[in-house]
Amino acid sequence: MTIKLLAIGKTDDNELKALIEGYAKRLSFYINFQLDIIPDIKNAKNLSESQQKQKEGELILEKINNTDVLILLDENGKQYDSVAFSEYLQKHMNSGIKQVVFVIGGPYGFSEEVYNKANGKLSLSKMTFSHQMIRLFFTEQLYRGFTILKNEPYHHR
Repeated sequence: MTIKLLAIGKTDDNELKALIEGYAKRLSFYINFQLDIIPDIKNAKNLSESQQKQKEGELILEKINNTDVLILLDENGKQYDSVAFSEYLQKHMNSGIKQVVFVIGGPYGFSEEVYNKANGKLSLSKMTFSHQMIRLFFTEQLYRGFTILKNEPYHHR
């Protein structure tokens, strides 16, 4: 199985990029992990919120295959603790799915078309974080999930 993290806009902070890349590299020992960045919409300040969501939604859906399981990282999604998240990952791996795509949307969320295509929603916290930080938190939680599944000492229960 492949896990892809799809996100809108690049990360400018080199320290944050290095941390994300570090966890992505660690993940490669457990699973095929890909981070796919969709460039920011040009002239977004000239677009309404709905127009920006629509354009971002089109770009997101272009990156999704019909066989992918699409999970949106959304404030209204289901929350898991780290152990339950690892079990959630295991269920996907056991189901024979080729690719699960987790998506971090733009600043205004997702278009209706993206919500309609999604197979689920996941929330990392009730708090709001920058889209840049979510990349790090999610990548770290993926890594933690796989260390839990392998009974490795990274996660202390």
